[in-house]
Amino acid sequence: MKPVILFAGGVTRWPHWEGPLRAALHDAQIDADLVTTAAPETVDYILYAPGGDTPPDFTPFTRCKAVLSLWAGVERIVGNPTLTQPLCRMVDPGLTQGMVEYVTGHVLRSHLGIDALLSSQNGRWNPVVPPLASERPVAMLGLGALGTACAKALAGLGFPVLGWSRRARDVSGIACLHGDAGLRAALRQAQIVVTLLPSTPETENTLNAETLSLLPRGAALINPGRGTLIDDDALLAALASGRVGHATLDVFRVEPLPPDHPFWAHPRITVTPHVAADTRPSSAARALAENIRRGLAGEALLHVVDRTAGY
Repeated sequence: MKPVILFAGGVTRWPHWEGPLRAALHDAQIDADLVTTAAPETVDYILYAPGGDTPPDFTPFTRCKAVLSLWAGVERIVGNPTLTQPLCRMVDPGLTQGMVEYVTGHVLRSHLGIDALLSSQNGRWNPVVPPLASERPVAMLGLGALGTACAKALAGLGFPVLGWSRRARDVSGIACLHGDAGLRAALRQAQIVVTLLPSTPETENTLNAETLSLLPRGAALINPGRGTLIDDDALLAALASGRVGHATLDVFRVEPLPPDHPFWAHPRITVTPHVAADTRPSSAARALAENIRRGLAGEALLHVVDRTAGY
């Protein structure tokens, strides 16, 4: 009997996902929430992203064995009181590679001073030589799948990487710190900070007036994680004082970022429109198919969310 899978990811996403999902799950019945013929009590797995029409009320899906998120972040679903099924995060090689490319690209941009070089090309020969990567400590705040992959990529380029997480981690080649004391130690040393923490009540405003003040003067900040990780007003104040030299921001508390937000016009903020690591259906469909295969075979699901931790 074919498993029944419901794509609950929204009208605009379905055309991009339909082909890859049908190719990866050719032995399954796949319905979309906008055209579904499946009764809720017959659905075995739900593929979910905010914007779908069927959830967020999961109560009718009494046979559903798991909800598989199409996104790496699950903060908009993990607290849903009707969700009693296991919830799995999206961990996908394409998403990971996209994040690694974004982070390494912008770390190198900051490290090499490319913005300053481009803005000073006015006929003056000004040979400013940057330090080597080995002389530029980078703090990676967050050592989940994405943070670990980025930390290893940066270490491979020669950067001394200080990895920080709320709980203790052990990552080969990375100096791992944890807890409040570890965060402060990492920030005091870091000339470049990358934030890849999940959005939870515990991580909100991890970078605030107090913690930003610990940074070496002129440090660069790159946030492709979540907008709630940084106190916006504290960041603007740190930029004004020179404590932060430049911030590259891909995520925001309100998205799209409102046109009148001060980040847009700030000379030392680069805004990118939440493009650091999009879920690519071609590779993500295969990751979903593997988790469904595991569930059907009675094997443990991958990347199950810890509801108490929020990720």
